[in-house]
Amino acid sequence: MSAAAAIEFEAISKRFGAVQANRAVSLAIARGSIHGIIGENGAGKSTLMSILYGFYQADSGVIKVNGQLQDIRRPADAMAAGIGMVHQHFMLVDELTVLENVMLGAEGGVLLDRARRSRAEQTLASLSAQHGLAVAPHARVGGLPVGVQQRVEILKALYRGARILILDEPSGVLTPQEADALFAVLSSLRRQGVTILLITHKLREVLAVTDTVSVMRQGEVAATLPTAQANAQMLADRMVGRPVALALHKPIVSAGAPVLQVDGLVVAGAAKNAVDGITFAVRSGEIVGIAGVAGNGQSELLETLAGMRPVTGGCFRLGDVAVTPEQPKTATQMRALGVAHVPEDRQKRGLVGAFSAAESAVLGYHDDKRWNGFLRMHRGDIHAHCEALMHDLEVRPTDPQLATHGFSGGNQQKLLVARELAREPRLLLAGQPTRGVDIGAIELIHARLLAMRARGVAIVLVSVELDEIRALADRIFVMSEGRFTGSLRGGEADEHRLGLMMADASTATLQSSP
Repeated sequence: MSAAAAIEFEAISKRFGAVQANRAVSLAIARGSIHGIIGENGAGKSTLMSILYGFYQADSGVIKVNGQLQDIRRPADAMAAGIGMVHQHFMLVDELTVLENVMLGAEGGVLLDRARRSRAEQTLASLSAQHGLAVAPHARVGGLPVGVQQRVEILKALYRGARILILDEPSGVLTPQEADALFAVLSSLRRQGVTILLITHKLREVLAVTDTVSVMRQGEVAATLPTAQANAQMLADRMVGRPVALALHKPIVSAGAPVLQVDGLVVAGAAKNAVDGITFAVRSGEIVGIAGVAGNGQSELLETLAGMRPVTGGCFRLGDVAVTPEQPKTATQMRALGVAHVPEDRQKRGLVGAFSAAESAVLGYHDDKRWNGFLRMHRGDIHAHCEALMHDLEVRPTDPQLATHGFSGGNQQKLLVARELAREPRLLLAGQPTRGVDIGAIELIHARLLAMRARGVAIVLVSVELDEIRALADRIFVMSEGRFTGSLRGGEADEHRLGLMMADASTATLQSSP
């Protein structure tokens, strides 16, 4: 391969039981470039990056870093070879300062004296200035905006000497403005010789910021080409292996009577109210989107509407049933009233990793008579039901007996979404329904949501994906620090206006009637 390659994968293969995750992958990453790696869920891109960073070891094949063979068996080996990784979910300690987080694990000795701390602060200041990563070294990380926390993660890697950076879905938790700032930083790093591997499902970002893009499919590299020669349709089709409809057809539906009415709802949080006096309604045959950076009360709102959190103040009504602080409802009672819920965090709230896929396919509904006999569960019926869900949303592998944790994150998400949509609810609470899924599955899930809307289901959609909110929602509310900072009709929304509202920089002129 090229002598100018920073990373060379040569015939990398990795199997997990019956699943061949990587299949003789050979790929060169040019030094000082931004290389995008895209693919469907289960295509093998995350496994390949995990092998590079030492989380997994390949069954066969070799890795070269700057032309030298490297035996990477743990993350410390990767860091010693100049490789850093910025995870999608930040690995920071909220209670510590920026400087303390950057130094953590790289203190350079048992005792952290004043001189060593001073040298670290000087190094951090130099890296910040060199790469345009402005941070306040003595600020507590937990109080920083998400975009600044991500800068701290990048600085952590650079502080440890990384010249090769792996970024896993880096814009998933950012506003559009923060994402633009991140990509400016990545371009600056590239100009200074840093090599960047960008793992993302957002084709627009791949096309905007990368030099080269590789498409993985079924554990193999299906294509590698200069980004300048690619377009979104080409990449989507190659990822999925079939033509993909990127433009969403949203039929006109006349909304009916209100199904959900929320009036001055307050939900307590750890230090302050997570939901702080919001009011809105959702009608039959309507999708109401709630946009915002993760962590601004959206999760608590959905969990309260699903019966998982108590109402602190105000109330909400589902049809003629009121839920108040004095009249609470459990999650079981809300499901019985016709509420289905796709939680934002599938691992903590939606699935049990040790359960089989078949068991996860009825989780929350396992007491239904359909699944239970006098003495035991109807295993055959549950197995058949799970298999049907898997075929409907193309969950891979199609194995109802496989443990849930044995599926990729995207396939876990598809199983969870399929389970909730199959209930034909009155009200669907959809929290990040396409989080971590590939573009083919996004197409399927969006089509299912619009079909439910056409059948008169009321849908509350929470998503950090502004394209998703804009494409699906009839009305959009933006949530920041537990409050609504603005509202727009679906046809009026553009990324810039939504981004300003997400940052709580909206004004009355940006609002339309709710």
